[in-house]
Amino acid sequence: MPAVHHKLLLEDALQDSPQTRSLLSVFEEDAGMLTDYTNQLLQSLQRVFGAQSEMGLATEQLSQQLLEYEKKNFALGKGDEEVITTLQSFAKTVGELNSLHSELANQMADSMVFPLIQFREKDLTEISTLKEIFGIATDEHEAAMVKYSRLPKKKENEKLKADLVKEVAYTRRKQHQASLQYYCALNALQYRKRVAMLEPMLGYTQAQISFFKKGIELVSKKMDSFLSSVSTMTQSIQAQLDVEAEAMRMSQRELLSVEDTVYMPDKDTEPVNRTLIQKAGYLNIRNKTGLVTTAWDRLYFFTQGGNLMCQPRGAVAGGMVLDLDNSSVMAVECEDRRYCFQITSPSGKTSMILQAESKKEYEEWICTVNNISRQIYLTDNPEAVAIRLNQTAIQAVTPITSFEKRQEGSPHPDRDKIAKPGGVFAASSGSQKTATAPEPEDLIAPGTPIQFDIMLPASEFQDQNRAGGRRTNPFGETDDDCSTESDDSLLQQVFAVRFLGSMAVRCGDNQEVIYEAMRQVLAARAIHNIFRTTESHLMVTSSSLRLIDPQTQVTRISFQLGEVCQFAAHQENGRLMGFVVEGRDWSDGDEEGEPSYSAFVFESNTEGEKICYTISLAKDIIEAKKDPEALAQLMKNMPLTNDGKFLLLEPEAGDMTNGAGQEDLEESEA
Repeated sequence: MPAVHHKLLLEDALQDSPQTRSLLSVFEEDAGMLTDYTNQLLQSLQRVFGAQSEMGLATEQLSQQLLEYEKKNFALGKGDEEVITTLQSFAKTVGELNSLHSELANQMADSMVFPLIQFREKDLTEISTLKEIFGIATDEHEAAMVKYSRLPKKKENEKLKADLVKEVAYTRRKQHQASLQYYCALNALQYRKRVAMLEPMLGYTQAQISFFKKGIELVSKKMDSFLSSVSTMTQSIQAQLDVEAEAMRMSQRELLSVEDTVYMPDKDTEPVNRTLIQKAGYLNIRNKTGLVTTAWDRLYFFTQGGNLMCQPRGAVAGGMVLDLDNSSVMAVECEDRRYCFQITSPSGKTSMILQAESKKEYEEWICTVNNISRQIYLTDNPEAVAIRLNQTAIQAVTPITSFEKRQEGSPHPDRDKIAKPGGVFAASSGSQKTATAPEPEDLIAPGTPIQFDIMLPASEFQDQNRAGGRRTNPFGETDDDCSTESDDSLLQQVFAVRFLGSMAVRCGDNQEVIYEAMRQVLAARAIHNIFRTTESHLMVTSSSLRLIDPQTQVTRISFQLGEVCQFAAHQENGRLMGFVVEGRDWSDGDEEGEPSYSAFVFESNTEGEKICYTISLAKDIIEAKKDPEALAQLMKNMPLTNDGKFLLLEPEAGDMTNGAGQEDLEESEA
């Protein structure tokens, strides 16, 4: 028979983690179900035993009743001698059967009912008693930890601290001993329950075969081999139990032979590990219970990737408490408690104050959160990166919150100066894709803020609509006072788009920076639950890109095509597209200015490739304008509208073209 594979590890009894408690709850649930089933099975067996006992009494009464026939002296009983003799023979036979039934009832009581009663009263009752003792020891340990956690940091009473440390050690040892006994009993129960389930039926079958041995001799011989195998099985299980019990006794003695410092808080002998990127353990968390009142709860916390998780006792899995990416952590003084630190989200809107059990745990938690907040866990060799940063791990970590400032120790100090999103500056030359795939941090600085909407200042809105100004028409219609630049435009194409976000990037010569900006913008919208977008018209002309409000026809933002140094559509989601604009940053007083780049991400109603094709054509027109022959060849190869503008899409394809002769042009459709 296969051995029992599921058991509680005695080595985990001291830590008492939620994972161990969760596994313990499975064993307790199994023990509870076993108790209910044992009671029901015992009732059935007692009913069988009662029926058999009643059968013995009934056959005995029948035998006596058959003998009473002779004593009745019936008035008409003459000639009943044969009947009386026959009944006496029957009475003898029934008497013999009665002895067999009585013997069967006794065998059932000894080998069927009694083993199950003994299992219930001994083993299951022991489990229940140990569970109560374990619960009491756990409550006492929790109470001792609460007292110890409230120990003042300043002007502490050394005698009080020593007493509390002894109390914690005593209760922790008591809980450890109780848990070890409880775990051993639950592990042994997995073996004993098998014996307890098989032994009654083994006794019942043996008693029945003994009762019917003369009548079912052939059958009994066939059953002997089966009963022999069952008996061998129970002996094998008993042998396994003996071996496991001895191993658990030796392990229990070894685990209890540790130093007393194992049970004492703040008595760590190992040095602080400042290169951790994962951490788990119990912490006290401060919760507000009123306007000015707070309460502290002791919960199990652990890190998973870039998230801080919390798992209450009894829970199957933990839940996310805070996203640690770009968060800040610092030591704080809180309510005269020791070893407190605070974790704050990058936005500053969410923060929590936690208390560690010891100084070592306190420093390691700060170092771990610090390492995770810098996204070290995403690098190829996080341990090596953490070692380089371990000297400042205890200090508070402030994430990048602006384009102008970066922390010291940046892996790319020469790229720290980047422009604000949406900046419009001087143009740059064509793009060229890098040979090797760059890292995300080479494309976009970690912690770079994202702008989710383009807000038009009131002054700019008034400037575009005051007297003498002109409203931009996305459909290419012009008024009499339009500028000659618009009249000479060879290309005007409008697409319905939704602005998703913009952010500063570190380079403009690689399409990978657009894909990375798309990923970060979409991830940020999902994390912060920002799903609302505003529809705009993106007008592509032979000289510029303009984002126009469809309601007011006001240009929200515009770029010269020479400033657009890179553009691409998403490789999987064809409706996503983006472009990179190059500008200049004169914040350092340099006359030429440092190059700066900003990425803009859009979702369109049509395919992003069509928008990219239109931008590419517009750039070709700009280059062709420098050479009249090249411009003539380009115009010869492309279809034109009635007024000589480029016709990009066929009308029946559901897309739209713009020309001076057209009055109503529809937006591009997917």
